Order: sequence, then structure tokens, then C-alpha cells
Amino acid sequence: MGDYVFKLPDIGEGVVEGEIVSWHVKIGDTIVEDAPIVDVMTDKATVTIPSPTSGVVKELSGEVGDMIAVGTALITFTGGDNIEPAAEESAETKAVTEPEIKEVVEKTVEEVVEIVEKKSTPPINVPIKESTKTVKNSANSRVLASPAVRRRAREAELDLKFVSGSGPAGRIRHADLDAYIAAGGAVTGAPPKSYSTKRTETNEIKVVGLRRKIAEQMVKSKFSIPHFSYFEEIDVTELEKLRKFLNSTKDESQPKLTYLPFIMMALAKIMPKHQECNAHYDEENNIVTQHSAVHLGIATQTDRGLFVPVVKHVEAMDIWQSASEMQRVSGSARNGTASLEDLSGSTFTITSLGRDGGLGATPIINHPEVSILGVHKAREMPVVQDGKIEIRRIMNVSSSFDHRIVDGANGAALIQSLKKLLEHPALIFM
Repeated sequence: MGDYVFKLPDIGEGVVEGEIVSWHVKIGDTIVEDAPIVDVMTDKATVTIPSPTSGVVKELSGEVGDMIAVGTALITFTGGDNIEPAAEESAETKAVTEPEIKEVVEKTVEEVVEIVEKKSTPPINVPIKESTKTVKNSANSRVLASPAVRRRAREAELDLKFVSGSGPAGRIRHADLDAYIAAGGAVTGAPPKSYSTKRTETNEIKVVGLRRKIAEQMVKSKFSIPHFSYFEEIDVTELEKLRKFLNSTKDESQPKLTYLPFIMMALAKIMPKHQECNAHYDEENNIVTQHSAVHLGIATQTDRGLFVPVVKHVEAMDIWQSASEMQRVSGSARNGTASLEDLSGSTFTITSLGRDGGLGATPIINHPEVSILGVHKAREMPVVQDGKIEIRRIMNVSSSFDHRIVDGANGAALIQSLKKLLEHPALIFM
């Protein structure tokens, strides 16, 4: 049978090229039709391309990180006696059973996982050359050891001839005996666990796919936008009481409330007075577009990198709707089902690290937006109120603004408006 060259197909939406993010196959694999062969990332999304045929992989045209144009060779299959391209599929290929297909696909996935783990996991327990040499004692050599070490060996019923010594001329020390015992009697010259060893291994990871896109976006945002940051403490004691009360009265169809839905509702309420912060800036055409709609991007960490799914029209939602929609778009980003609509169109972004939120940060603006809000963990703190020390629940916020568009006073005014509503949460609903 001849070779079958499969070219990168037209993915649509004007895409002319894509970046190879990961191969699901390798040369020599037997592939069935419709099995995943490669993930290709475009400016729009990451697409998994299935095999158009059954066959044996003969050649892969490109490595992870390479850009490949639509219409150029992507993968070459070769057919055996019983394998033909999909256009002329043989009866033998059609007779492949579902269990056999499952076996081939699972095998391919396992092999891919193995390859990824080998590439992404740094080596451990790498032998490291030390300045102190260890010497293995031979049966014919005189074992050098102190009386105390010999006594310990006798009590443990150990033969010192099999213990490697790290002292001068191979002298066995207590540490060598400890290491030998810890290793279960194996011949070893490793230092005891209490010693520190130098780590010299490195792990090179190619920046591709989503990580490359994140890197490009961060560079564009940081170096094209003159940031200024503003920090504030917010007393969320009353908000915490309201949150707990609403959670205790919710029905099964309603999501559990965190602080974020309240922050989203508060931002939607105050944005009409701070429209300069709910905007996009087109520096090429020198145009600022202020938005009346509040589309909040929710920075979401996933196992594939950082995504910013968007909750659209928060101004038209109640607290339960905003919480449900936030959970939906964040969940879809984490499990890889987010649509292009879910991942675009934000006018203002919120970033939160939850319990790992720390005390402060300088969040990078999500270009072309002009503002971003960082939310940190809430904690119990002693606070002076009316001349008395009380324990209050305090949450820090960190914000950044595009100083070309938002003056310092405007950015501070937005955060102070937010602070007022969160400290007096009934105002959010009035």
C-alpha cells in the first residue's frame, strides 16, 4: 500500500496556521480512524484533530511548538496488507471490533502520558559527585573503623566488609553505618538523610501553546501599559455574616456563596459612576471605549494554565445568578469545555488566589482592559474601633490601572466605592 499524507485542514474562522501543542501519536503507532492525533492551537482556540484514516504512523511533520500552515503536510500514514486510507477502506479494517479500537486508543494515550511525564518530570535521586569519596571494602582488605562503630556492627549482626566507608582511606564512620542500615543492608556510600546534598539537575520545558500565549499577553500588557497599583483593607465582618446566613437558607438548586459573587454584584452597581475603569483602550487608534455592560473576567487557574472566562452582564443578575454563572464558566475553563464566547469580551477582570491569596500583589492588567482587581484571603485581625480593640474579619484587595486612562484619584475612588458596599453589604441590594 502507498503512503497517505494528511495535511492540516482548514479549521475555519479565517485561521491560516496553528501551533503544534502536543502529539497524541508517535512514529510506528497503529492508528484507527477518528482517533486523536494532534492538538493544534490557533489564535482562537486549541483544537484536537482526529485521524482521517486507519494506518501506521510513518512520519510526523513538525515538533511541539512549531507553527504549521493550513494545507501543509501534518502526518504521513503507511498502510499494511490489511490497512488502507479511509477513502478506500478495506473490509478487514471495517471488521475491527470496538474492544480492539479501545485497546489501541488506550495504549496510545498511555504512551503519550508516559512521554509527557518523562519530559516534564525532573530526574530524582541523581547520583551526585561529592568531594568526599566513598570506598567499598573488599573481603581481603582490612576494615578501618573505630571500636564504637565495630561494637554497633556486632550488636546489629552486620559484616563491616560490605559497608562503604566515607572517611580517610575508606574508614567507616557512624554515618556510613546509619546509611547502610537505612538502606536495608544494601551496599551504599550515600550520606545519611540528615546530610544536605547538592542538586545540580535541570529541567528544560519548551514554552508552547497556552503557556506561550499567556507569556505573550503578559509581555504585551506589562510593557505597553503603564501600571499603577492601589491597595486597601476591607472589613468584611458584616459581609461574612450575610454570606453565612444566605448559605444557610439557600435551596438545593442554588450554589454556595463565596465572597466573589458579592464583589461582582458590588462592582456592577458602582461601575456607572466609574466608567473610566470599565473600559478598553485601543492605543493604535487612540480610542477609549467605555462600557455600560459589566462583563467580568474571572482569572481561573487550570492544569493547562491561566484562563479568564467571562461572566456577561453581571449588572442584570442577582447574587445567585452571578454565583451560578461564575461557577459555570470557571468550571468549563478547568475541564476544557469553555467556548470562545465564554473566554472573550471581558471589560474588567477579577483575580483571586483564595486561601493562598497572601497580603498583596501587583496584578497585571488584562489587555486591552484598563483595570484589574486582586482579591486576597480574609483573616481575623485585631482592629481599633471607637477606641477599643475588636477582632474583625479583614480582606485585602490589590488593584492595578492603566495610568494613561485612569488617574490615581479615579482608581482610588473605585476601590473606596467597593469598600463602602462590602463593609455595608445591604447597600449592594438597594
